[in-house]
Amino acid sequence: MVWDVVWDTSLDSLKLLPFLFVTYLALEFLEHKMGEKTAGWIARAGKLGPLYGGLCGMIPQCGFSAAASNLYAGRVITLGTLLAVFLSTSDEMLPIFLSQQVAVGRILKILLFKAVVGIFWGFLLDGVWMRKRKEPLKIAEFCENENCGCHESIWKGAFWHTVQVFIFIFLITLVLNGLLAFLGEDVFAHGILAKPGIGVFLAGLVGLIPNCGASVALTQLYLDGLITFGAAMAGLLVGAGVGLLVLFRVNHRGKENLQIVGILYTMGVVTGLILEQMGIVL
Repeated sequence: MVWDVVWDTSLDSLKLLPFLFVTYLALEFLEHKMGEKTAGWIARAGKLGPLYGGLCGMIPQCGFSAAASNLYAGRVITLGTLLAVFLSTSDEMLPIFLSQQVAVGRILKILLFKAVVGIFWGFLLDGVWMRKRKEPLKIAEFCENENCGCHESIWKGAFWHTVQVFIFIFLITLVLNGLLAFLGEDVFAHGILAKPGIGVFLAGLVGLIPNCGASVALTQLYLDGLITFGAAMAGLLVGAGVGLLVLFRVNHRGKENLQIVGILYTMGVVTGLILEQMGIVL
């Protein structure tokens, strides 16, 4: 049984490799061409920051949430704009959707939904917690300081992204297949993550893990029907990739950073609970 699980997992994972590499190659090209321009637009957005942040967050740029953290640390953007970016950023959700050949219309609806949620919460937050902005910092300096790889080869970036995410997919799929084989599908499908309400709170905590593995796991669990749409959205809305790590490193206000994490978690969980209560599924 163990060999069967490993063999099936290997086959399932290897089938995704071409899709993952092509996807990441396109995303790297987009980030190299648009990354600095996008950050510049959002820095000049002013009061419309949450709108720009939510919409720009839809663009799959792995370093954009990190750039937003830098911009907020320099008070170039508002807190609402930062949270709009965090909430709308997809991290690894989009590549997994594409590699699993999810319908394009469904993907677009979910991306737009995350952007709308980010914009809504961003404007609401700015209305009650507006921060004064300091002199703008240069976007190019952020790239240098954060070593985000903006000037490296897109082929190299695509290769390493593919390898890293492939490993995560393989390990997560191996665990899922092992649990399904040894515990039975019914036991796993009705586990604590699948329970209404509780699953939303736990998925939100998983989303806070500053690692692409969290979004890979949540997306895979959702596609396999093992967690609800509300729970998946709670975790994926909260998931900001490395944005939170960068925020704690560049924003030297520890108490404020913890507040931001709490606000982000609350926004994601409240949204997830509303989705479950209203029975909304995209």
